Amino acid sequence: MGTPEQARPTLWEPQPGPQSLAIAAQFVDELMFGGARGGGKSDYLLGDYLQDTDQGSVWQGIIFRRSYPELEELIKRAREIFPWYGAIWKVADKTFVFPGGATLKMRHVETESDCDKYQGHQYTWIGWDELTNWPDLKSYKKLKACLRSAAGVKNKRIRSSANPGGIGHHAVKAYFVDPAPKGMELLTNTDEDGYTTTRMFIPSKVYDNKLLLDNDPGYISRLREIGSPELVRAWLEGDWNVITGSYYPEFSVEKHVIAPFKMPEHWVRFRAADWGSAKPFCILWLAIVSEAYEMPDGRFLPTGSIIVYREMYGWNGTPNVGIRWSATKVAQEIKRAEHGDRITYGVLDPAAFSRDSGPSHAERMATEGVMFRRADNNRIGGWDIVRDRLCGIDGDAERNYGVGVPMLYFFKGCVHIIRTLPAMQHDINDPEDCDSDGEDHAPDTLRYGCMSRPWRRPKPIPPDSRLKLLQNATMNDLWASNDKED
Repeated sequence: MGTPEQARPTLWEPQPGPQSLAIAAQFVDELMFGGARGGGKSDYLLGDYLQDTDQGSVWQGIIFRRSYPELEELIKRAREIFPWYGAIWKVADKTFVFPGGATLKMRHVETESDCDKYQGHQYTWIGWDELTNWPDLKSYKKLKACLRSAAGVKNKRIRSSANPGGIGHHAVKAYFVDPAPKGMELLTNTDEDGYTTTRMFIPSKVYDNKLLLDNDPGYISRLREIGSPELVRAWLEGDWNVITGSYYPEFSVEKHVIAPFKMPEHWVRFRAADWGSAKPFCILWLAIVSEAYEMPDGRFLPTGSIIVYREMYGWNGTPNVGIRWSATKVAQEIKRAEHGDRITYGVLDPAAFSRDSGPSHAERMATEGVMFRRADNNRIGGWDIVRDRLCGIDGDAERNYGVGVPMLYFFKGCVHIIRTLPAMQHDINDPEDCDSDGEDHAPDTLRYGCMSRPWRRPKPIPPDSRLKLLQNATMNDLWASNDKED
């Protein structure tokens, strides 16, 4: 059996294409390599760290997953690659140590508070595996402060991998993907002191991983069998515009988002609100369609359906981060937005009625003339009512009037409820509920509003019980119909 020296040809090398481009981009401060399953993301992270271990003890790296068990596959792969470079795996320390003194720690960070354990640490390379597993980028950004070197090491950098979907989908997409959806574009940011940093998104697809496909030709075929077409697109093509595992797969921009129009004055209008300070607050204004109504595009809104026609979202431009407005300020902005509206009532997150430290948020808003009552906070029941309204009236179009017509609509200007509702994920501990670690403030607000206007999806009308058109009905038809109703 050959010695490690005789086996040198098996040393790790990046594959041609996106992986090689990402490895060569040492000059980029933050790089996210991601997209499809099987795109070689884990190998990329290990290889990117590995290429600078010849700097010796000044090259100090750390790589994170959200839980330690999630690190097992990454550690296993590193133990296949790193020994060829003389690295030793220190089990107790969970650290790889290289002959020249370079180290790579394997660690987990579940919540932002876990980052405090690394206060004062210095690293020249920081990695994040499966970045969308975190609900936001707070931990990621907090640990940027650890990227430093007293030895003046060049090309200090942060590297991450991610797949579309997951609880942090929107945060990662907003930071890395949305500014340059096709990737391969250097983005710059200059702070108030004039210091410029760079970041880049390099997309990867399973087709780029030739080694995987050569060794496992059936991998793509198995991916195609995993479930919905949306999930296949996300995992096979790395499509960031597809949200996998959504709590509301029923939501459709085509079906539920409509162009604004002047609504009749007599329609009941009300508001719903979710309080937030460090996290975003949300106000939604809703209208009830009092009679079947033809929209300008020719579609009909059914009687009793709800339109979300306006929103106010208290964020600072970063997903899931609030603007810390006072209750008084929020109330003043609500009054300004409602100028000319006739609002019948308002429902508010019950937590906003807490009086633990003086007047509640609800009381302070009431002082400004913005009145709310406590919203019904039944989570499971509320999510179910939202789902019923999204699904609308069921049945066969030839056998039931108004079939397939939703009972819930959104004006296209309500961008945050449209953005966050389809991104909601199932809670892994309670599949009937959604994961509250995500950006759920607008969906919570919608739930409060829908709970204040209960609606039950009607049962389909059997074909033999449908009343004939009035002009063709006989008296026997009318009597028979009346008897069945009784």
